[in-house]
Amino acid sequence: MDPALLITAFVTLFVVIDPIGMAPLFVALTQGMSARKRRTIALRAAVTAIALLTVFGLFGEKILSFIGISMPAFRIAGGVLLFLTALDMLFERRTKRRQDKTHEDDDPGDDPSIFPLAVPLTAGPGAMATMILLAGQTGASWSWVVAVHLVMIAVVAICLLLWLAAGLMERALGPTGINVVTRLLGMLLAALSVQFVLDGIRGAGYGP
Repeated sequence: MDPALLITAFVTLFVVIDPIGMAPLFVALTQGMSARKRRTIALRAAVTAIALLTVFGLFGEKILSFIGISMPAFRIAGGVLLFLTALDMLFERRTKRRQDKTHEDDDPGDDPSIFPLAVPLTAGPGAMATMILLAGQTGASWSWVVAVHLVMIAVVAICLLLWLAAGLMERALGPTGINVVTRLLGMLLAALSVQFVLDGIRGAGYGP
């Protein structure tokens, strides 16, 4: 197996998933939560993302074709869901909901681990499509498929390590810094969601 191909696979997944860019997003989405709850959310999001990307790496094309969903449609749906999260961040809806609840750790409705952290931020349409393309290369051996999945797990593990350091990042930024970062990331997240939709429309053949 050519090590250069593994490096290419790692770089591709690293760029698509973007663990470094995900770290401040995790801080913004879990602002004010206890360290214990943050660890739980980080672990659940990482495990869920690995499971989903593994399924799509092995059976992605078959699953989508079986239920009649194209990858462009998948991208558009992910973009719309991500845009709703961006609105919450821009207008502090998540923060206000937390402040209105006395027992935040017992509130299952305020858990961003599955949505949006696992899907679509970590295991998003781009990452799923990348896994399908990398693992489904013509003539790919099982050793290559396993190697691609190990590379994916390594990238998600980097995400997890950065998420677990969220408390240090939050203390460094302070309340004002967190509010500024949350607003900024809300804008960037909104732009990313629109890009997902545009990519989906273009992929469906309706754009330039």
